[in-house]
Amino acid sequence: MKYRRFGKTELEMPVFSCGGMRYQHKWSDIEWSEVPDEGQRNLEATIHRSVELGINHIETARGYGSSEMQLGPVLKQFPREKLIVQTKVAPFATTKEFLDTFNTSMDYLQLDHVELLSLHGINNQELLDWSLGEKGCLAAARQLQKEGRCRHVGFSTHATTDIILKAIESDGFDYVNLHWYFVNDLNWSAVEAAAARDMGVFIISPNDKGGKLYAPPPKLTELCAPLHPMQFNALYCLNRPEVHTLSCGAAQPGDFDCHLETLEHYDNIGPTIAEIEQRLRLEMDNVLGADWCAHWPEGLPHYVDVPGGVNISEILRLWTYAKSLDLVDWGKMRYNLLGQADHWFPGEHVAKLDMEMAMGVLSNSPFAERIPEILQEAHYMLHDQEQKRLSESEN
Repeated sequence: MKYRRFGKTELEMPVFSCGGMRYQHKWSDIEWSEVPDEGQRNLEATIHRSVELGINHIETARGYGSSEMQLGPVLKQFPREKLIVQTKVAPFATTKEFLDTFNTSMDYLQLDHVELLSLHGINNQELLDWSLGEKGCLAAARQLQKEGRCRHVGFSTHATTDIILKAIESDGFDYVNLHWYFVNDLNWSAVEAAAARDMGVFIISPNDKGGKLYAPPPKLTELCAPLHPMQFNALYCLNRPEVHTLSCGAAQPGDFDCHLETLEHYDNIGPTIAEIEQRLRLEMDNVLGADWCAHWPEGLPHYVDVPGGVNISEILRLWTYAKSLDLVDWGKMRYNLLGQADHWFPGEHVAKLDMEMAMGVLSNSPFAERIPEILQEAHYMLHDQEQKRLSESEN
């Protein structure tokens, strides 16, 4: 395993983290009697395999159903000082709710402290206000830090970049969990802002939300050869020193194997990925035009500023990579969450858009005249049965 200093926390963080939202039995709190013996044995084997590989950062959340409860007895099987444990608690309107929820997490984890406590899902202005207020959840988390119940405080986010930047620029946090990978460059300014403040940077879901790369289309597989698309994406992220660790949401012990092979190229990342990245970008230019690929995000409004709350920038991002790299299954998975996932993947899809009204908010885009037609194509390509988030669909 390779390690990077996790910003001002000074933790030596493995470049792959063991994310805890795939191996639990349920997306809701349950009784121990409901956990199948086979499922718990799989979770235990997954954590043991993770630690054996040097992936000693175990990351979970109060919002991950039975994950914390199932982890509790397994974590006790390791020397406590060998683990970096992270849990995440959503911001609430009152600090009492936040602290009560944190205490529930600690009871399930059977720990007296966690190394990393995140405010989970600062995804819009209201949640940011709940976090940063004078008597908000960040202040409560810092009090927990003073009491020794957490070592470092950060936040996770699925927000638009402007909200993420506000949270980072508050100088209130030690690290951030955010989205940034080959198919999503929109948050790079947030990564740079975090690095400027010596914050740890954790990349959320580079394999699933980063392209459903565990089931890549043949075109992407061919373009990324000889690497697996997951390996290319991992190296693409780790080629930036501002990035410190990537989540690997393992559901079973073998899910680490492909990532482990990536480390064979760790000391030669740039030359390893250069030709692959060039092929990918050339193909995107050939399909979409170099001008579109270079400038499509410019001047686009955030969903909160679009009539009907339609998330135009996300829809165009999905279309860009689905059309050029055949990432249609991934595009459908994400597109059909729009309107169904609350603030975790906010905004509506194209069916809710009044095109005439939308033109008024597209005036700053160099592609304003083309975008309505592209949005219609995206809807035709990607619209399918509307989806729910995992945490809702499996309850």
